[in-house]
Amino acid sequence: MTTTMAHPDVNSRCAQAALAAPAWAATSRPDRAAALRAIAAGLNRSAAMIINAADTETKLGQPRLRSELTRTTYQLTMFADLLLDGSYLRTVIEHPDPDAPVSPRPDLRRTMIPVGPVAVFSASNFPFAFSVAGTDTAAALAAGCPVIVKAHPGHPTTSELVADIVTQALRDSGAPDGTFALVDGFDAGPALMTHPAIRAAAFTGSVRGGRALFDLAVNRPDPIPFYGELGSLNSLVVTAAAAAARGPKIAADLAASVLLGGGQFCTKPGLILLPSTSAGRRLRDDLADQFTRAAPVHMLTPQVRHGFENGCAALQLDPGIAVLATGQAATGAATPVLFGANADQLPDVALDECFGPTAVVADYSDNDSLLTATTRLPGALTAAVHAEPDDHVLLAGLVPALAGKVGRLVFNQYPTGVTVSPAMHHGGPYPASTAAAYTSVGAAAVERFLRPVTFQNAPQGILPVELRD
Repeated sequence: MTTTMAHPDVNSRCAQAALAAPAWAATSRPDRAAALRAIAAGLNRSAAMIINAADTETKLGQPRLRSELTRTTYQLTMFADLLLDGSYLRTVIEHPDPDAPVSPRPDLRRTMIPVGPVAVFSASNFPFAFSVAGTDTAAALAAGCPVIVKAHPGHPTTSELVADIVTQALRDSGAPDGTFALVDGFDAGPALMTHPAIRAAAFTGSVRGGRALFDLAVNRPDPIPFYGELGSLNSLVVTAAAAAARGPKIAADLAASVLLGGGQFCTKPGLILLPSTSAGRRLRDDLADQFTRAAPVHMLTPQVRHGFENGCAALQLDPGIAVLATGQAATGAATPVLFGANADQLPDVALDECFGPTAVVADYSDNDSLLTATTRLPGALTAAVHAEPDDHVLLAGLVPALAGKVGRLVFNQYPTGVTVSPAMHHGGPYPASTAAAYTSVGAAAVERFLRPVTFQNAPQGILPVELRD
């Protein structure tokens, strides 16, 4: 049985969040929407300062960070719009029916209510969009839940700057004290997960770290939901027809997708299944050429680089895997590497995610070989298929096989762009996430921090406003 772990900062902030929870939950939807817009406006006003800080700490580059900040402020305003719309509450009102077929039906009114204080764990690779004011924080605040964010050690200054903006915006909007807080330090994570005030948690990071926190969440005396995004080996299939029709274009775009952000995207294609045809081999050679010219990567943290190097070393040691190409090298940076294998004899190590500028190309001999290879794929966030119209017979078997493994299936595009929209699902079977039915991107992300309640024969005056006549 898990006991609460001592941590003075976590304990005090959790106590404040517990006190704030009823008042923040009772805040009107328009007022919560205004608070989210105020956070977005504060981030925009301080854009230059926080982008400079993030670039210094992550080396992701200002163009990428400007784009990510735009995504972050959009997420906040998207949830503000969702609050005004109100459809996320999935309200159902059924009036009494004495002639109901099973038994007389009473007055029933169903809505969603916030779960309470939420712990959010920042990600290293998105210092804005999945960090202090990112999608998890925005969704939880929109739901009516106070938030305590565990800062990522890879960008501490950025985290503090953004936390100050969020805190001030909420204060100016009239939010109760304790609606938002930031904590840091390794010990803060377990302390958050075991504190009785925390009612749910959201995490983006490694399988090892996420699984440790998940185990704490479910082994509490009162287990809580843990929405973890852990690791994802995302596969990309190229059919023989697609390789013949547009192999050079696929090779160039695929290299750009794998190497985007230094290969440090959770949706990076990590296993590339190519046909053993002349066009397939040309595509593989073109892809190797792209990797040979790839620049060295200054990775997010020393720990991330260490993990990448260990992953590459494990791949190189396996006799079933060959190095197809290596990129440019530089002191203190990671060298991009492209590996090759046979899909019919794919080693287990090729089915593990290697986070960074690398991928494994596996050649399949025929369509049966391809379908057999997909049965071994682990749960993932995404899979992608490049096919031609005449591939409909192959797709009839391939699509169900891949859809059973992932949360998003991409056709004739690349998975590294995740659109923020109501139709997006960013999750997948374990180890991609610990709750495959839920998404951490898009409007549906708010559902993680709500739970349903039905009011039966309740007086009008005590009902939530959405349920009143």
